[in-house]
Amino acid sequence: MDLTTLFAGAKAAGRGLLQLPVERVNDILRAVADEAVAQSEYILAENARDLARMSSDNPLYDRLKLTPERLQGIADDTRHVAGLPSPLGRVLKHTVLPNGLDLTRVSVPFGVIGVIYEARPNVTFDVFALCLKAGSACVLKGGSDADCSNRAIVRVIHGVLERFGVDPATLTLLPADRAATASLLQARGYVDLLIPRGGRALIDYVRENARIPVIETGAGVCHAYFDAAGDLRKGMAIVNNAKTRRVSVCNTLDSLLVHAARLADLAALCAPLVESRVRLYADAQALAALRGHYPDELLEEATEASFGTEFMDYKMAVKTVDSLDDALEHIARFGSGHSECIITEDEATTAKFLRLVDAACVYSNAPTSFTDGAQFGLGAEIGISTQKLHARGPMALEEMTTYKWLVRGDGQVRPK
Repeated sequence: MDLTTLFAGAKAAGRGLLQLPVERVNDILRAVADEAVAQSEYILAENARDLARMSSDNPLYDRLKLTPERLQGIADDTRHVAGLPSPLGRVLKHTVLPNGLDLTRVSVPFGVIGVIYEARPNVTFDVFALCLKAGSACVLKGGSDADCSNRAIVRVIHGVLERFGVDPATLTLLPADRAATASLLQARGYVDLLIPRGGRALIDYVRENARIPVIETGAGVCHAYFDAAGDLRKGMAIVNNAKTRRVSVCNTLDSLLVHAARLADLAALCAPLVESRVRLYADAQALAALRGHYPDELLEEATEASFGTEFMDYKMAVKTVDSLDDALEHIARFGSGHSECIITEDEATTAKFLRLVDAACVYSNAPTSFTDGAQFGLGAEIGISTQKLHARGPMALEEMTTYKWLVRGDGQVRPK
């Protein structure tokens, strides 16, 4: 499939955005928010077509589903992005060299940002809003599960762009087939940055096959370590919230590590999970502590594969550790660099955990469910970066820019 024309159109649209005033951008975003609500009946009808093709038992069903309340939330988030300061033109560094050259490093758009994502139609709104505010066109490759929803949303946004006289190629939605994914991965010279949002398989495929720069986001194998000095009341609330708030998102808890000295409290620690019917895959020690105190039909003995798995379901692994160092070693081996937390009242243990855990977000006495751009006060996000180049953690407006050097001289030349 030759999508070169679409990619070239997006690149031209990205250049055009350089001349779009900030207030005009904000007006467009507010208009998109208004249309998301005004055309909710149309969007929800198309979303229902997608939902009809997916079992409601599928953990991804909740991600796919749009409701009037969720559309209102999307509209509110879009208006919030409109109200944020522009991330462009920020002076990041300024210096005058001894030879008189004046150097300024300023934030600028990437140009064209590509995003590959699965059954998350809300991402279509989020990515458009963030990219437009950050001065970039976007090329989207959604999954076939959400194609009706995505196309409805893009149609609504295109209507707003046309009303404001902005090139609709500013938001380009590719076909929902694998051939389009392959084309996007090879779009050198057209797409400046590619962001995959989805499970480990998708991210691995993109990283291994892309010929354009990639920022990995989304895959999260998150741990909570309940220390010997952990507060049981706090631990119960933290573990339950991190695991059950929304099981299909990347900041969900996948593995609970419990200090051997606190095995007697493990059943109480996990008790709130029963209401959500969370299945536990526990090692031998933890399984023995849970037997008779947790529903037997929800207990299984853990295998090696239980650890390091992003369940995206009402499932969680439980591992007994003998020390903080054991917990750190386990996280280093099985974690994905997304979000990790410790539950303890010991300040020295907290400090060591925060210092040594290698992840984008590291928590003390708070659940990993807080890993979110809006929760961090950043506004909407495009994803959670689990790598270390350019951006790490929630990628919001500032992270959607790059920079360039502006060099002002007065006839200086470099000596031979």
